[in-house]
Amino acid sequence: MQAIPYGRQHIDQTDIDAVIETLTADFLTQGPKVREFEEKFAEYIGVKYAVAVSNATAGLHIAVLALDLKPNERVITTPITFAASANCVRYAGGEVWFADIDPETYTLSLESTKKLIESKPKGFFKGIIPVDFAGLPVNLEAFRELADKHDLWIIEDACHAPGGFFTDSKGEKQMCGNGKYAEIGIFSFHPVKHIACGEGGMVTTNSKAIYEKLSYLRTHGITKENMSEDHGGWFYEMQALGYNYRLTDIQSALGITQLSKNKEGVLKRNKISETYKQAFKGKMKYQSLPKGMYNAHHLFVIEVEDRKGLYDYLKSHNIFAQIHYIPVHTLPYYKEIGYDAADLKVAENYYSKCISLPMYPTLTEEEQQFVIEKVLTYSNG
Repeated sequence: MQAIPYGRQHIDQTDIDAVIETLTADFLTQGPKVREFEEKFAEYIGVKYAVAVSNATAGLHIAVLALDLKPNERVITTPITFAASANCVRYAGGEVWFADIDPETYTLSLESTKKLIESKPKGFFKGIIPVDFAGLPVNLEAFRELADKHDLWIIEDACHAPGGFFTDSKGEKQMCGNGKYAEIGIFSFHPVKHIACGEGGMVTTNSKAIYEKLSYLRTHGITKENMSEDHGGWFYEMQALGYNYRLTDIQSALGITQLSKNKEGVLKRNKISETYKQAFKGKMKYQSLPKGMYNAHHLFVIEVEDRKGLYDYLKSHNIFAQIHYIPVHTLPYYKEIGYDAADLKVAENYYSKCISLPMYPTLTEEEQQFVIEKVLTYSNG
């Protein structure tokens, strides 16, 4: 059996043709393909505005800046995420506070977040960054109610979840990142994600004011908007200390064709998930699926007692599983600045058992059955 990774991009001829066409066009960057990608992505998600950026980490960075996070202000996020979800707060000089996760969904616990907020005076925290972990949406309607009560903003880290949704209390489908309950949404186009651009990200919002801030922050803080007729065509203004976080037309061309296949890809991911669940039901724990939610399935995670043993056993059979994630507060950088004292027992218990199995649309039935066989063989050993 050839190597089976935990995630894999799929590039076909339509993707290749789109990139070649752009390579022979007039613009390689800052051209029409970027805007086309933004518009098509916004339409897909059901949001007013989308801003393409060089990667999701850059998107998170300018998101906290667009919401005016100041040095020493505090933001809550989950410890079970990639470090960037927390690092963006540190980039702006803010303080990260971690709430625990729900033991069934593995996403940020509403109760733990509420308890943390209510343990401090009003105004102590500025925002919340929930993560749609593994592709499972967070119930942002519930988080919005909590945030409004305490005057907090929300950034939805939807990097795992393009195509995922939850159903709100009115019975309406809310696509991840659509801005209904969060000020800003963030998506990733890293190769192991749903939409592969090599690198890349998208920031979404329904606020025109936030959109305008995001737009100039990703381009050095420079704008040509609102220039009068007295100014020459060369004129521009630097409105803020921004960054070079632009996405190229080459990557955008790839993103457009990849986006067109995402609906089908998410369906395939869910089919793979159902096969895993049928094989493992009653034998090992995996992420729950609350009623009214649709998991976009970037990952399929199980919990096992001998995680290291299973990881090594799978590797010996050319199956390359992965671990998502080492709790952020236990990473050396965060430990050195005092975060290792955080009481996050659910997250730490989850980490001691979690392992991500292969999950991507081109995973064949034969490959998946091979993975299942090896997991069960080791677990029953």
